[in-house]
Amino acid sequence: MTTAHHRGLAPVRAVLDNGAVVIAQQSPTTPAVTINATVAAGTVCDPPAQAGLAHFVSRTIDRGTHARRGEDIAEALDRRGVSLSTSVNRHVLSLVCTCLIDDLDAILDLLADIVRHPAFPEDTVRTRRSEIVTLIRQDEDSPATVATEGLLADLYGPAHGYGRRPRGSVESVEGIDRAALERFHAARFGPGSLSLVLVGDLEPARAVDAARLAFGAWQAPPAPAVALEAPPPAGVRRVRVVPMMNKAQADIAYGFTGIRRSDPAFNAYWLMNNILGQYSLGGRLGDSIRERQGMAYYVFSSLDANVIPGPFIIRAGVSPANVDRALASIDEELTRLAADGPTERELTESKQYLIGSMPRTLETNAGIATFLQTVEFFGLGLDYDLRIPERLRAVTRDDVHEAARRTLVPARATAVIAGPYAPTG
Repeated sequence: MTTAHHRGLAPVRAVLDNGAVVIAQQSPTTPAVTINATVAAGTVCDPPAQAGLAHFVSRTIDRGTHARRGEDIAEALDRRGVSLSTSVNRHVLSLVCTCLIDDLDAILDLLADIVRHPAFPEDTVRTRRSEIVTLIRQDEDSPATVATEGLLADLYGPAHGYGRRPRGSVESVEGIDRAALERFHAARFGPGSLSLVLVGDLEPARAVDAARLAFGAWQAPPAPAVALEAPPPAGVRRVRVVPMMNKAQADIAYGFTGIRRSDPAFNAYWLMNNILGQYSLGGRLGDSIRERQGMAYYVFSSLDANVIPGPFIIRAGVSPANVDRALASIDEELTRLAADGPTERELTESKQYLIGSMPRTLETNAGIATFLQTVEFFGLGLDYDLRIPERLRAVTRDDVHEAARRTLVPARATAVIAGPYAPTG
């Protein structure tokens, strides 16, 4: 065994008889174990007329089961000092908590009950519905959210799984009742959709046994596949303004459809994004627009390579007077990176930064669990953490230049500006 392997993770992956995937990683840092359970029931699974349904389920699933009332669940977690957090993204709904090793079986039993038998009590559904409606109204009043959600709707189409608003609209959420939550649960939740990661100071075999005890008897038909088309890339530049005249700042969301996570060029894109909008004060964009020109409150870029080509987005918050200049500066930085590629120094420093940040993401059990869920979801291989450094080092300047040439074309960019801005001309 090489020394590198000692520094790396060594997760054990088991598939239970019912199709549930269990991944266990021994980590002696604390006498606790982090449980990260995901079900393939993300927002792309929302029925077209019920946008926001997966999000609604994530807000109600832990509020009571057929055998336990919501207050009993809260009390059982509280008694053991455990807080359970639920969240949802495009593809998965997640339940995450950390407990002491001694409490593992009891907490897994509770978690299995929540995942398998949620009751969605009427009073909870009513309360949560009004909370979600409040959140949606806050989103609609936030230029940053309006710009970002608007950009995704323009890139993918408002009915597409990647283009819909994850929380839905006030109208769609007001139409979601308990029966809709139950139908979604019945259709989407099953052992074949479950990925359970356990990270803590216990033998992997013991972790897999505990998971089998809690989830092994679960039987449910496989969930139907969700069809996701990759949208055609935009052929022309599109700029849309959403006037929000009572606001102090304007928010810009500017972007393109990018690549799939499985694209062989992923590491080149990862480095390109880092150079452009993340590394050291926000990369080239931050250096130009915020530091040198002093005209942005914030500016950064993000790459979401996903099951289908995910969005590559540049975000900026500026004073309304600077919108046109900020857009021109973004165009200029993209054009320059696409024309000349990165400098050798940028490439070297970005590689060092990404390779160096890897161990930091794996410092905590929760960080390791999130990482292993991503590895499982995209099928990256259990030794992925050990392969990242060599893969990044292998990326050449030409690779990053090619990624920039392929993607960063201002003439095909889509942009949404939300705030107190009226375009001139």
